[in-house]
Amino acid sequence: MTQDMQPAEADYGELDLTGGQIKVRFARRLAHPPAKVWRALTEEQHLSAWFPTTIDGERAAGAKLSFSMREMEMPPMEGQMLAFDPPSLLELVWGDETLRFELAADGAGTLLRFTASFTELGKVSRDAAGWHSCLDLLAAELDGKPSLRKSDELWKRVHPVYVQRFGPDAATIGPPQEWEDAHGDGA
Repeated sequence: MTQDMQPAEADYGELDLTGGQIKVRFARRLAHPPAKVWRALTEEQHLSAWFPTTIDGERAAGAKLSFSMREMEMPPMEGQMLAFDPPSLLELVWGDETLRFELAADGAGTLLRFTASFTELGKVSRDAAGWHSCLDLLAAELDGKPSLRKSDELWKRVHPVYVQRFGPDAATIGPPQEWEDAHGDGA
């Protein structure tokens, strides 16, 4: 994707408020087999290209995890591995969010279904834009293409779209002060 192109409509996450839960669901088709996508989801040398934190802890269901930001000074977040079923399911608690990655063979490639579950509606547009950007970086990592832009530039491009799509109630909480200090104004 060139810098001036907008993401495909299918790349945007969908807000799901059914059952009193707050979730954003993404579906991405990746031109790589599930085993390769799985490595990108679980191995540090690949995670560092797209995931916003380190993931320290055993890769096993029930294991305690710790997450440290790579680009800014913040205290580590705690979490837990809820499910670890190579190469099809990875689910973990990341701070106050639950992240679920489901992989299924899709021809010669993979269908990645990613769901982020939230406790606060007000930060959903902010974080959906962040996960959208991370998934774009994941695809670039898998394709062996250096990212054409930094994650903060990706975020700034898609965030207004999520604010419009999800509405004002999903956009009452902006980026953390540490992010703004590291990346400039989030607008």
